[in-house]
Amino acid sequence: MTGPLDGIRVIDAATLAAGPLVATFLGEFGAEVIKVEQPDGGDPLRQWGAQRDGVGLMWKSVGRNKKSITLNLREPAGRELLRGLAAEADVLVMNLRPSTLHRWELDYEHLKPVNPRLVMLHVTGFGAGGPKSDRPGFGTLGEAMSGFAHLTGHPDGPPTLPSFMLADGCAALTASYAVLMALYHRDVRGGEGQFIDINLIEPLARLIEQPVLTYDQLGTVPTRTGNRWDISAPRNTYRTKDGHWLAMSGSAPTIAARALRAVGRPELTEDPRFAEAQQRLRNAAEVDQIMADWVAGRTLDEAMAVFEDAEVAAAPVYDAAQLLEDPQLEARGTYPTFPDPDLGRMRIQCPVPRMSETPGAVNHLGPALGEHTDEVLAELLGLDPGRRAQLRAAGVI
Repeated sequence: MTGPLDGIRVIDAATLAAGPLVATFLGEFGAEVIKVEQPDGGDPLRQWGAQRDGVGLMWKSVGRNKKSITLNLREPAGRELLRGLAAEADVLVMNLRPSTLHRWELDYEHLKPVNPRLVMLHVTGFGAGGPKSDRPGFGTLGEAMSGFAHLTGHPDGPPTLPSFMLADGCAALTASYAVLMALYHRDVRGGEGQFIDINLIEPLARLIEQPVLTYDQLGTVPTRTGNRWDISAPRNTYRTKDGHWLAMSGSAPTIAARALRAVGRPELTEDPRFAEAQQRLRNAAEVDQIMADWVAGRTLDEAMAVFEDAEVAAAPVYDAAQLLEDPQLEARGTYPTFPDPDLGRMRIQCPVPRMSETPGAVNHLGPALGEHTDEVLAELLGLDPGRRAQLRAAGVI
């Protein structure tokens, strides 16, 4: 079975999270992904985070389905090889600084004449244009500048950063649909390729736009509220009698009413202070305390049984072990096991969209550095063994 992107060739010449994640998503649905890495260590993602026997676990997942080749882009010959690959590609993913791209003649203005059908994605910390466009940036800066950290944490505590690649992930998902729109424009509408500019601030800021809307129209700046949210009550995490936690959301008025009835307070559904959404928000602290007291008197299983029976939007707060044991996710096969030459076997999350006719697939986990260099350079650029040996001796591959 071939994927919907079968026949699309992607050159992933980016590093770390956002850009490479785009190539990962495309590769899950059939695109041929060629990962370009520096010979001296490769993508830093290989050494990022937890390791087993020196093997980066995150790399094994993000590197799925990719072919790895090495090109020393600091050398003119390496950059010339990348231009050759771009001429044979549909999509090129980069995240070098704009000044570096221009100096190395790897920017879109230089590559478009080589391949007018090329869709070039450039992911940077701050985006093209403006005084910060050439500054280095990581997801942490996006999480800070987007307004996320300002809103996250307890009212009397500091701004809180996520312990996962949130800004990179949001940027990658935004960039992925941008690439697909560009390919649609090219292949269905008869257009040419184009340049896509994505930074690490704007995609996440788009998801948390409400503070900007509130400030623009009301002149107030929302502040941290812990696990509460000023558009929903009850909404929090609650500790159970046996020391576990559950989360609840009453975003819809009908769900909030079910929650009040489930905890034995049906009269509050007729009380104007709690029955109407805006009034309930003004009395959120009281609603929250009612829920907290009720949950505290029951075990997790007892509380969840009541909430599930009443169709209240509640769920246990899982750690990784509990996530893997969840019967719903087990039934869906969310975390299958895959063979791997380095680790023997590894559980990773399968492709997220479930498509009935063209499902995604994982063919292999992240490859060894440069594992496919000879194959790709011979097949796409016609380099014979002698020429490849020269390039290898010169430190270009």
